[in-house]
Amino acid sequence: MVTETQFAEVIKKAKTETKKRKFTQSIELIINFKDIDVKKGFAINEVVQLPKTSSPATVCIIADGEIGQKAKAAKADIVIGEAELSKFASNKRESRKFINKYDFFLADTKVMPTVGKSLGQLLGPRGKMPTPVPFDADMDAFLARFRSSIKVRTRASLSVSCKIGDESMDDADLAINAHAVLNAIEKKLPNGEKNIKKVMIKTSMGKPVKQVQEIKKKYA
Repeated sequence: MVTETQFAEVIKKAKTETKKRKFTQSIELIINFKDIDVKKGFAINEVVQLPKTSSPATVCIIADGEIGQKAKAAKADIVIGEAELSKFASNKRESRKFINKYDFFLADTKVMPTVGKSLGQLLGPRGKMPTPVPFDADMDAFLARFRSSIKVRTRASLSVSCKIGDESMDDADLAINAHAVLNAIEKKLPNGEKNIKKVMIKTSMGKPVKQVQEIKKKYA
């Protein structure tokens, strides 16, 4: 496993080598795999909670009744009911615009069938199918977990890329996030860290920075 200290060195280098922009660039983790047969249905579709965050993920909750009221009280980014879903079924353009606004979707188990009929064809391919919300769930804790999480997703590919923060964050905090994501992904690989070929860090507009020497020895 790559250490947080090693990650911090690569992150610092990626920040230093990138051209300054008029906006805050994201910091991305790239992991290349090896010795995996992608033809056998290899896929990663994980929600990983980041220990450190600079900007919370946006969350849409689809629910009526008590769960809907709890979601509003917990100040979800938006709460929509089952009746509102019918509007999206007949307007794909508006559906796409709506879906792109939010990172995660959560839904009362009672409305999941309606969600599938109305938005399933668009949510599924984007890896955004709603996570069911149990009736007795602690909505504040449930929402907080997703606001500090990212989706890590790849299908039939020997690489994955995801945002772990932005350049305004401390190198140490970004390193903690990178370490958490790498650890989560390794657990989903057939042979764990033996399936890791290369680990890189890049800014949104910069070039990927390869591992420092210590990491190269680990993943040679």
